[in-house]
Amino acid sequence: LETGASFPFAINNSTGWIVVASELDREAMDFYSFGVEAQDQGNPPMASSASVSVTILDVNDNSPEFTQREYGTRLNEDAAVGTSVLTVSAIDRDANSVITYQISNGNTRNRFSITSQSGGGLVSLALPLDYKLERQYVLTIAASDGTRQDTAQLVINVTDANTHRPVFQSSHYTVNINEDRPVGTTVVVISATDEDTGENARITYLMEDSIPQFRIAAETGAVTTQMELDYEDQVSYTLAITARDNGIPQKSDTTYLEILVSDVNDNAPQFLRDSYQGSVYEDVPAFTSVLQVSATDRDSGLNGRVFYTFQGGDDGDGDFIIESTSGIVRTLRRLDRENVPLYTLRALAVDKGVPAKRTLVEIQVMVLDVNDNPPVFERDEFDIFVEENSPIGLVVARITASDPDEGTNAQIMYQIVEGNIPEVFQLDIFSGELTALTDLDYETKAEYVMVVQATSAPLVSRATVHVRLRDVNDNSPQLKNFEILFNNYITNRSGSFPGGVIGRVPARDPDNRRPVTVPIPSLSPPIPVPADGVHTATAQCTLRVTVITDEMLSNSITLRLADMSQELFLSPLLSRFLQGVATVLATPRHRVVLFNIQPDTDVGPARILNVSLSALLPPDAVGPAAVGHAAVGQGSRFFSSEELQERLYLNRSLLAAVAAQHVLPFDDNVCLREPCENYMRCVSVLQFDSSAPFLASDTILFRPIHPVAGLRCRCPPGFTGDYCETEIDLCYSSPCGSNGRCRSREGGYTCECHEDFTGE
Repeated sequence: LETGASFPFAINNSTGWIVVASELDREAMDFYSFGVEAQDQGNPPMASSASVSVTILDVNDNSPEFTQREYGTRLNEDAAVGTSVLTVSAIDRDANSVITYQISNGNTRNRFSITSQSGGGLVSLALPLDYKLERQYVLTIAASDGTRQDTAQLVINVTDANTHRPVFQSSHYTVNINEDRPVGTTVVVISATDEDTGENARITYLMEDSIPQFRIAAETGAVTTQMELDYEDQVSYTLAITARDNGIPQKSDTTYLEILVSDVNDNAPQFLRDSYQGSVYEDVPAFTSVLQVSATDRDSGLNGRVFYTFQGGDDGDGDFIIESTSGIVRTLRRLDRENVPLYTLRALAVDKGVPAKRTLVEIQVMVLDVNDNPPVFERDEFDIFVEENSPIGLVVARITASDPDEGTNAQIMYQIVEGNIPEVFQLDIFSGELTALTDLDYETKAEYVMVVQATSAPLVSRATVHVRLRDVNDNSPQLKNFEILFNNYITNRSGSFPGGVIGRVPARDPDNRRPVTVPIPSLSPPIPVPADGVHTATAQCTLRVTVITDEMLSNSITLRLADMSQELFLSPLLSRFLQGVATVLATPRHRVVLFNIQPDTDVGPARILNVSLSALLPPDAVGPAAVGHAAVGQGSRFFSSEELQERLYLNRSLLAAVAAQHVLPFDDNVCLREPCENYMRCVSVLQFDSSAPFLASDTILFRPIHPVAGLRCRCPPGFTGDYCETEIDLCYSSPCGSNGRCRSREGGYTCECHEDFTGE
């Protein structure tokens, strides 16, 4: 069972005989152990096994064998009888063999004998030698185990007697060698002299002790390196060197060689650790110590002197420095953990050898957190949209901030610090959830502005939160009685009335942007205006159309009202203003025509409203011309602009009292530059420029006429012409009659009465 390919036995599967299948060799394998199995032919087959051990018995089938075929030695002729010459040795692989040795040939005059001793054959000198008779013996040595034998040859050279010994020049030598010299470098050549001749004078050099770093050439005495030297392991070696001649007996001399190893910079500095770790708080001042690194250098002198640097390494973008002599790593400036939480620095230890050697080490510095960062909201302002009438307790938003710090330094608490009066919302102190505490009504308040504060004590940040309500249709439209004041400019050449949109109904729905259709019962089809579609409202509209002519414009003025806007003026203030002007002019209110209101754009941020108007004279001062309430007749006579300006300026206090408005002095006009020549009188007049879009308020729709300011030059009395260059002869019409003489003068004339007449 389980035998290899070279197994030397086989078994007959029928008889069970174990036989030798291949050649046995006790010297190769003296014992075999294996298993055999017997199995019957039944069904199922049954089997049994047994172990077999076979011991191989030895037979003398191996001859003794000398360890070497030839032996050689020298023997001085003056060697004493009994001197041991050489021991030969043979080996027999058979067991329990006994080897005997004998000199079978070449033993001239039986000068040598051999004895078996400790398994070897010791050749000894049996009779004195004579160099003059025999200088060499070639002995055949036989080794026998009783049956088999082997032979070897022993050559013995008889040498002349050795009289002198070798002599070194000095008993002690000292040399230096750099540790970086290559293997095989000759350190020194040691020589000795011998006064003998021949072999007795041939010197062989050897080292008494085996020093693996060096060897000596036996013939030349040259000491060379056979291993690399290392000053750091051993700085000197002492070699005992013997010079031995080849005489018989050999004579020798010994000297001592001291080899001093010189240091070179062959070792890089070595750090005490493979890497360093340290930590420092981010708020420490500059030049704070973080950790210390340390390195050693096995070299000596400057080669072993170490300094530290970040040059060629990594100083954390200049955030750290290292002291060159102590290896202390310090911060160079204030750190910021939120910017760099972990530094991986690389410092170098450099020696002062030439060339310098350096070693790199990694330093990890963990920046520890301090609470130096306030919480940061995602943005400065949050816009939150919520439908009105949302249930109380609804979480309308989650206002959160982040803190770049970590751990407890990053814990944030939230609160509303402004804008939540009365308390409409509640902000969860930890989660930042904003919850509605009351009913939200768009029409009551469409937007809530609050200031939310995030606190990571003692640091805080604030953000503005705009909660804008989304309108739902839960209100009816609102429509008040309103008036449309339509100013229509008509020239002397055209009296047409423009078509198109007259005005826009000032209906409004408190709900945001709810479309509404408002039918006007007396008009067909209905006029669409912005409104609702679900709820209804009714109101009365009064349309007043005023025809604006060039005569009106040339007899108009512009008043300046302080702290007034178009929207504010289109209210009951308009009626009070017209009543105030009518009171000052002592004319009915409907004879005051207002055709433009426009903000003054020349006064910067001050709110000043320019109001342009003209006024008809009272009916008793006009004559029979008819004047209607909705239009001004062409035969009517207007107050001149000079008269309007004079009356209203002198009665500003009365006008302000009745109109409840502050009337400013008249603005500088174009006449202040005195553009008229030849003593012409400059009069400021308005001229038509364009019709403007409607101005609307809740109760009034007003269509203005935008005029432009101009001027007119009037000749003084008694002159005419384009430039008032022609004097009028006022006496031409004989104004003095037949009883007087008319004499012209500047600006008029004088009547001189004839004799016996008097009067104007």
